[in-house]
Amino acid sequence: MSITDKIKSNKALKRFALRLLRPRNQHRPRAWVKWFWNPFVHKRGSGSVIRRRTRLDVMPFNPFDIGKDVLIEDFSTINNQVGPVYIGDRTLVGISSVLIGPLRIGKDVMLAQHVVLSGLNHGFENVRQPISQQAVSTAEIVIEDEAWIGANVVVTAGTHIGRHAIVAAGSVVTKNVPAYSVVAGNPARVIKLYDPESKEWNSKHKRQLINEL
Repeated sequence: MSITDKIKSNKALKRFALRLLRPRNQHRPRAWVKWFWNPFVHKRGSGSVIRRRTRLDVMPFNPFDIGKDVLIEDFSTINNQVGPVYIGDRTLVGISSVLIGPLRIGKDVMLAQHVVLSGLNHGFENVRQPISQQAVSTAEIVIEDEAWIGANVVVTAGTHIGRHAIVAAGSVVTKNVPAYSVVAGNPARVIKLYDPESKEWNSKHKRQLINEL
């Protein structure tokens, strides 16, 4: 068993290790972790920019890897403390977006403003215990290449958004989104699909596919 596994399996050691890495009741890493540890374990591709006002709540025990020519705009928050965060080449993370792992974003993805991607859920089943003290569960969010996520979208844990899919502004995504589709609403539903025969985006192709199921 590795040292990391021993620490994770022992509650007292885990609490002690976390106290060394971050202040009590906070999610930000301590300054020494931010400046002298994280830069050596997290990968950043050439040409990538993380704006100065971005909040990086990232720890060295989970990956935070970004590709080439990525732009993460001001006031965004990245958190890898319950799961890794991967961001592919040339992806844009818009102003004030929140990314909580486990999360995998492909290449050439556009996230507009105030997008929330959270691979984390809080437990709530025990009514005798505050929700904040209950165990969390995680499920990876996957966003494939070339997807476009509109402003104020929320994507819930465990969902998969296909290649070149579009999620309309204000949508809440609770189920997988097909590739080459447009979804909208709360919960988000398919409103258009790309028809490879007509080479058009239309609702008729969507109805045809539904009838075939």
